[in-house]
Amino acid sequence: MNFIKKRSENDFRNSSKSYGYFMGLFRKRNVNNLENSVEANGLKRKLNAIDIAALGLGAVIGTGIFVVTGQGAHMAGPAVVISYLIAAITSTLCALTYAELATMFPVSGSTYSYCYVAFGEIIAWIVGWNLILEYLVSAAIVASGWSSVFVGILKLYNIYLPDSITKSLLSGGIIDLPAVLLIIFITYVLYKGVSESSKINNITVIIKIAVIVIFIALGVPHINVKNYHPFAPFGLKGIMTASSVIFFAYIGFDTVSTSAEESINPKRDVPIGLMICMTVIVVLYLAISLVLTGIVPFMKIDVNNALPFSLAQIGINWGSVLVSVGAVVGMVSTLLVTLYGQIRIFMTMSRDGLIPSAFSKITSRNGIPGICTILTGIITGILSGFLPFNILMDLCNIGTLSAFVMVSIGVIILRKTMPNAERKFRCPGVPFTPILTVAFCLYLMAGLQPLTWMRFLIWTIVGLAIYFLYGIKHSTLNY
Repeated sequence: MNFIKKRSENDFRNSSKSYGYFMGLFRKRNVNNLENSVEANGLKRKLNAIDIAALGLGAVIGTGIFVVTGQGAHMAGPAVVISYLIAAITSTLCALTYAELATMFPVSGSTYSYCYVAFGEIIAWIVGWNLILEYLVSAAIVASGWSSVFVGILKLYNIYLPDSITKSLLSGGIIDLPAVLLIIFITYVLYKGVSESSKINNITVIIKIAVIVIFIALGVPHINVKNYHPFAPFGLKGIMTASSVIFFAYIGFDTVSTSAEESINPKRDVPIGLMICMTVIVVLYLAISLVLTGIVPFMKIDVNNALPFSLAQIGINWGSVLVSVGAVVGMVSTLLVTLYGQIRIFMTMSRDGLIPSAFSKITSRNGIPGICTILTGIITGILSGFLPFNILMDLCNIGTLSAFVMVSIGVIILRKTMPNAERKFRCPGVPFTPILTVAFCLYLMAGLQPLTWMRFLIWTIVGLAIYFLYGIKHSTLNY
């Protein structure tokens, strides 16, 4: 009777292989795996808590505040301050979860490394792939924004550069040469080593914070309360849409966790650095949004040059020039730290065998991943030179938010699976804080355009193809 068939021994063997292959996708790294890879990598520990906080500030305070603020004001009106607050709450909640995992696993790789322990290899790859999207695209956006501000300053002195060398191929030019040259310079600085990079970053962070404080001090006496009415002209939808865009202004604080292997005392310095970073940026951003919409009616704010334009509108031209120069200097450190984070993630994924091992080779002279640094600079230069600003920003946001969701879930899982692991910093209110973090992230993701979701899906499919063609075969967990 054909409908009563028995399974042969080969059937069971083949089924077992398929099951083993499927379970292999979720194989996990443990703490010993991570510690062994740290000991073998050769990175030098030179960063303290202040250096780490400065790395976060260098990454966060840049194109987001100098460019995105104007866009958010046009979407939400004076209620953009609420949009900033929503994005700030989301970022602060994420920082709390990051701090716990960073003190449990003080290694480079950020969310990617944490997910390898919590969820397994396939999820870690997807998260790592999305982090690549975040960092590469974010770096290209910063370089493009820097180029726009730099060209604008030259125009103030009647120096006009041709569009062919100042606009990307898809924006009516040939190449955004200033952006490419900036990336070449930053790549060179990073190649010199982390200590030298940190010194330059610390200097530029001081400059741009000083410029922002000057903007606030100059603007406060000129606030006109009438400009706050109507406060929310586009209602809740406008606030939500602005929050989804403004979140870009907070992207970068997670770079702090990628510096864990190069910090002197990561279990102390990383959480302290994170908290200092988040406190400073939240205070500055809320103050800037209030002052900006108070001194200029929101519909008159220049989307591409919000802060300098607003000072010029109230007759403080010298302040406008000063803020423009500060923006140019400030975005240099943002680019430096963003590329720094991308290089460390490439290095960590390479060390795990998911991408070629050449990416994790450390130079004996400078103690940095040399090949990875150069390749990251080349890819970012191509993106910034030939792709326009507006195509990149939403992709950066969705990639980052998806990674934050996984980190938050990871904290809950690891509290159950590794309850006795040492945690120098414990995220308060688990599981409620991580659940709230996921809710805020999903809220912001819901405000993004359908086309952004489609592009994100395509990016994820490409990443999965690379994993199944290369990563799963070369993973160090195979050995």
